[in-house]
Amino acid sequence: MIEHSGGVSAPPDSPPESVVALVDSTSVTERELIGRWLADGGIAAELGVDAPVTQLDLDAAAVAGRLTGRVDDPLVVPVRVLWLPPERDGVRRVTFGDMALLTNPRRPNRLAQRRLVATAPDRHLVLTGAPARLSELRANNPEAAALQRSGTTEPFARAVVRAAVLALERAERTVIGDRYKIPRLVAEEILDSPDFLRRLELIADETGADPQDVHRRAEKALNELVAAQSRTVSDLFTQAMRPVHASTWNVDCDESGLAALRELNRSHPLVFLPSHRSYVDAFVLGDVLARNDFPPNHVVGGANLRFWPMGPIARRTGTIFIRRSFAGDTVYQAVVEEYFGYLLSRRFNLEWYFEGGRTRTGKLRPPRYGLLNYLAASVRRDRVADALLVPVSITYERLNELGAIADEQVGGRKKPEGLAWLARYVRNQQHSAGHVYVRFGAPLSARDRLAAHGDPLSEPPVTIPLHHTDAATRTPAGSELDRLSDQLGEKERRAVQRLAFEVAVGINAVTPITVNALVALALLGVHQRALTLAQVYEVLGPVLDYIEARDLPRGEIAQLRNEQSLAVVLEQLSLAKVVTVYRSGVEPVYSIEPGAHLEAAFYRNSAVHWFADRAILELAILAAVEAAPEDPTGAVGPDTDALGVGWEEAYRLRDLLKFEFFFPDRAEFSERITAEMLLVDPGWRTRPRDTLGSEILAALTGSGFMMAHRVLRSFFDAQLVVAERLEAREPAATIDRKAFVSECVSVGNQMLLQQRLHSTESVSTELFGSALKLADNYRLLEPADPDSEESAAELAQRRREFADRLRTIGIRISRAAALDPSNLPAGGPR
Repeated sequence: MIEHSGGVSAPPDSPPESVVALVDSTSVTERELIGRWLADGGIAAELGVDAPVTQLDLDAAAVAGRLTGRVDDPLVVPVRVLWLPPERDGVRRVTFGDMALLTNPRRPNRLAQRRLVATAPDRHLVLTGAPARLSELRANNPEAAALQRSGTTEPFARAVVRAAVLALERAERTVIGDRYKIPRLVAEEILDSPDFLRRLELIADETGADPQDVHRRAEKALNELVAAQSRTVSDLFTQAMRPVHASTWNVDCDESGLAALRELNRSHPLVFLPSHRSYVDAFVLGDVLARNDFPPNHVVGGANLRFWPMGPIARRTGTIFIRRSFAGDTVYQAVVEEYFGYLLSRRFNLEWYFEGGRTRTGKLRPPRYGLLNYLAASVRRDRVADALLVPVSITYERLNELGAIADEQVGGRKKPEGLAWLARYVRNQQHSAGHVYVRFGAPLSARDRLAAHGDPLSEPPVTIPLHHTDAATRTPAGSELDRLSDQLGEKERRAVQRLAFEVAVGINAVTPITVNALVALALLGVHQRALTLAQVYEVLGPVLDYIEARDLPRGEIAQLRNEQSLAVVLEQLSLAKVVTVYRSGVEPVYSIEPGAHLEAAFYRNSAVHWFADRAILELAILAAVEAAPEDPTGAVGPDTDALGVGWEEAYRLRDLLKFEFFFPDRAEFSERITAEMLLVDPGWRTRPRDTLGSEILAALTGSGFMMAHRVLRSFFDAQLVVAERLEAREPAATIDRKAFVSECVSVGNQMLLQQRLHSTESVSTELFGSALKLADNYRLLEPADPDSEESAAELAQRRREFADRLRTIGIRISRAAALDPSNLPAGGPR
């Protein structure tokens, strides 16, 4: 007996006089199965409709010839045979063993179909999609139906076929699960869209290009872009990659919010925006979502991973390979925007890494806004009611690819991806690397957040005429229309930037502190010194107390309160060549492996944002103490407001670090610094103002640890290198950014040798790049007018003040380091 599954909607109130079964079959066996089911009264039993049934191939030509011109109103029911893999442990999933039989269990060949019908009746069922009356199909496709009335039947026939295929796909998912949600006929549907065709015509009109050439370019771009997902390839790829990563990491996923996300996914598309620390990120997240029955994400990836065999496999598992740069290519831009709008409007989930590439420092990079702009455009134009952005933190205790990342930071060239790279990647995953933590932040409504940030979602778009043929209608430069258009565009840009900022904050808010992050934090904070196990333990104790007091998210850091467990962590870092152990003395001592400071900083920086406020507070207190009346130099008068000096210093430090950390607005930042102050000294508000600075400093040093030198020194040292190179530049000279960063690497290494920089982690192309953005924000890069001595002198003065400011901060950080208990004079062997 043939089983059947429907997932259908109720038939219309007025019973149809006839039924058309659109049969999607690929073989004689499938036709026989469907014919037998129909002859046995399958439609009547399933839908309660007792009417004559006509079979019709699910083919545009057949539909155009025998359905679209009908004057009656039949019920149209799509039908196909669904083939299933064998059931193993309660799950039906394709395995490599199935493929050894030289046939796909989900698409068996003709001989295999005959065999399965005879020997495994549970391996197939007849499936119907949700039915619709012919009149409903016409109402749902008014433009195609209008063309049909004028004698052009193909567009409406294609629309009917697409609707039938989508109905069958939905019905299949009720049987095989949501994780197999896969789009069909994407390029065909987009190229049939009247709105998209009008946009292509507009592009041709604007650029003077041949409309047919524009259409061909759009079709080529779509075929290049659209991910042709395959359920079988997804199953096999997951099966192949899961053991590779399972032997490397123990995935620790907080699944508490996934049920709520799945429920939201029933009505909204989800856009997963993870942190990007490793090539492994997409595999780890994809496996977590697959295990929790989410449909596969469409993952936006760079063209650098499109090499054979990864490229073809990745496309079949949902990867969208997008060009790195397509500025000026209006056709490609239109295709990307349309494809994004299509996927979102049909609730397909997306995933991309909005930092634009893997972090080289371990902390979040500044976001890239390009793809978020396309998402915002889809919301703005009501292509989709809303999309939910899901911040995702993926944090590794250890990574096997850090050596290559560190090499790039000191000027090394990134090795191109290819077969050799893939072989190295798989080989490197054979070493155990502890936990990988996957955490999901609170989802953000794109529509709500864009509106909250000033995006004029409800305002009609400003349209500027493409051509002006009459002087009376010509729009002069600087007109009100131009001003409104520019203003609207600026509002939209700022709203997208603030939305990206919220996503980054959401990622940081759920990123846990790992054991390796804390050990690296401890060892990087002692300059050129090794620590005994007991000393590392003593350094970490107050920091662990601080983490618990703030109830920060954390991994298995409680083990660091046990010396034996701490020793195991240090030994594992020694095996990873991040920590070196000297064992020939009275007891082992631990320090950062020579040349591995960048790798150690990567681990520390995964959690560094949790300590940035504390570090800023320390430097602000030192600035306040320096300005206080009891300053022994007597340089500051007795009326100095030390507290005000401290607050102003905190705000200045926040501004200097705005390209490194995601700080809140000034009011919330003040609240956070106040909360840090209360942790250091709960009674600070009641202390006399004339001794406030010194008493808070005493409480700070009594807390058992200092953070400024551990957390901020590398960033300010990198800024100092950039500032001094700018200071040495002729004000009228043009700056080539790439050459300037290379110069900073060379001079930074010299400053290291002269001990003007603290550590090799400060000599980083990524940090120099951020420092250069800061200098540009302060208007220190634009060359002075070569014909104006006043302009040159003014720029030289501002560059000098910038460098002086950073030198002062460097001195203050050294003072903070000297106050840290771990940097007090060490005793001899015990």
